[in-house]
Amino acid sequence: MAVKVFEEGDIKISIDYDKCTGIGECVTACPVDIFSVEDEKAVCKNVSECIECCACVSACPDDAIEHSSC
Repeated sequence: MAVKVFEEGDIKISIDYDKCTGIGECVTACPVDIFSVEDEKAVCKNVSECIECCACVSACPDDAIEHSSC
């Protein structure tokens, strides 16, 4: 399993690249725009700006995102 971990401070967001299809629902759902899609996979930049709302986890139809706060 290829899991990419994005972490800053107490916030840890893991994206399972075996599950992620890169359709970008996390990009649309995130109110602080910390997600983007690069090379057909979700990428989480500026993790420190995350407001821990868990919208990314709920929006992902592939269940590819895990968040330490959710």
